[in-house]
Amino acid sequence: KSDSDTYTCDIGDAQSRAKLVVQEKPCIFTKELVDTEVTEGEDVILHCETSKSDSPVKWCKDGKSLRNSSKYNISRSGCEAKLVIHRAEERDS
Repeated sequence: KSDSDTYTCDIGDAQSRAKLVVQEKPCIFTKELVDTEVTEGEDVILHCETSKSDSPVKWCKDGKSLRNSSKYNISRSGCEAKLVIHRAEERDS
């Protein structure tokens, strides 16, 4: 994206110009979430990977955003996004 600019080519007194626009590549999942089963009371880890390490990730359950708490631990390391659900209960399904 930083290469976007106006470029010129000079030949003596003549000049040709062109504007270059580099569009940002969209972020995609390179590894998607997988269905997981866990025994009640155990911790479970869900993780996925994105093509960009700086893309924002939002974890949701039933359409509601999750955030770090004693129940959920959300982390990001490079392209991997991870959600740990502590002491899973049936209602976490």
